[in-house]
Amino acid sequence: MISNVLKRIYIALIFIFLYAPMAVLIVLSFNKSKSRSKWGGFTFQWYSKLLSDSSIMEALVTTIMLAVLSALISTFIGTIAAIAITSLKKGTRTLMMGITNIPMLNAEIVTGISLMLLFIFFNVKFGFTTILLAHITFNIPYVILSVMPRIKQLNPSAYEAAMDLGASPFKAFFKVVFPDILPGVFSGLLMAFTMSIDDFIITHFTKGAGVDTLSTKIYSQVRKGIDPKMYALSSIIFVTVLVLLILVNLLPGSGKKNKAAK
Repeated sequence: MISNVLKRIYIALIFIFLYAPMAVLIVLSFNKSKSRSKWGGFTFQWYSKLLSDSSIMEALVTTIMLAVLSALISTFIGTIAAIAITSLKKGTRTLMMGITNIPMLNAEIVTGISLMLLFIFFNVKFGFTTILLAHITFNIPYVILSVMPRIKQLNPSAYEAAMDLGASPFKAFFKVVFPDILPGVFSGLLMAFTMSIDDFIITHFTKGAGVDTLSTKIYSQVRKGIDPKMYALSSIIFVTVLVLLILVNLLPGSGKKNKAAK
């Protein structure tokens, strides 16, 4: 009895530490005063000013475009790479997986500087394209590692049976293989999207003048003080993600899938 109570208290403390900063952020987004230590009254002014701030909205659009494009492209490349790696011999496959893990274990600042030097070496003009290429580069390993476990669970006989029944390789893949690895592909897509929208270090080293994402925009305000409009924007993003997660878990059939998984 006591152990169960202690477990619940422990779990409650963990969630408090996780979500207390977000709660403070949301409260500050409704604070009329710019001071973080003084309550000046309830207001929606920061939300209205956020929508009228062209620089912040431009950074938001750039961030979302980068996240969506890099997630889609890296998921496409990473899925093909995962399938190709699986078909290799054991020794070569182990070597390729080791190479795949290097960017994930490497410090982001090293990746950012190396990509910056690569673009300088090839005389590539810094801007949206360089950030996109950089995001695709560091997202691919996450997609590969998300898709690989699903591929290992496949029954190779199903694909061969589809081929024997007259299906083309392309049709056999999309009718037999792809539906089975789709959860891994979707997980990789979400991981790539999250990593891209959250990244600062690599973006900082590969962006050009006049191009800003939310992370670099916030960083530029640190020395002079973060504008409360950023609190409002962060609150909107947090609530949006939370609602999406709730909807995904409440979708019809999700309960059946969870039961089947158990």
